[in-house]
Amino acid sequence: MTRCAWAGTDPIYVAYHDEEWGVPVHDDRRLFEFVLLEGAQAGLSWLTILKRREGYRRAFAGFDPAKVARFDARKRAALLEDAGIIRNRAKVESAVKNAKAFLAIQEEFGSFAAYQWRFVDGRPVQNAWKEQRQVPATSPTSDAMSKDLKKRGFSFVGSTIVYAHMQAVGMVNDHLVSCFRYGAVAG
Repeated sequence: MTRCAWAGTDPIYVAYHDEEWGVPVHDDRRLFEFVLLEGAQAGLSWLTILKRREGYRRAFAGFDPAKVARFDARKRAALLEDAGIIRNRAKVESAVKNAKAFLAIQEEFGSFAAYQWRFVDGRPVQNAWKEQRQVPATSPTSDAMSKDLKKRGFSFVGSTIVYAHMQAVGMVNDHLVSCFRYGAVAG
């Protein structure tokens, strides 16, 4: 069975690749989960974050943006002592800030999904990469979405992070054409 080379052999990475990566997500709580996790990943490997995913789920109220938006100074300080997550003050503060901005987008657009998917006209972009080196780190769409998210008060949403988010939630299909998941995600 041929997979995208980045999936490697770690069982957590393989399961993520085989079951989640590139599958279109329209559920706002799942989208918030990926916004939060992608921001936490900045400067680290995605595998590091995947290994702490359950810690994040516990620490960040099951990825409920309304609850995270209400985290006070004491709760944020406690998170900095939580070994189940990346204990970085800027990333913890960003998670709370982003939760508030996420809720504002939900209010304006009816859902975060409606906001996000409009950047790709509601349909995943179907790329046809033959080699991993062809897969970009950013795109004009991730540039535009990043700029708009920043304008709306988000942090840790540079174009590279946004493009990774777009890949994760299926806004773009960046499985290689040789990967067994390419057709399943495209369909």
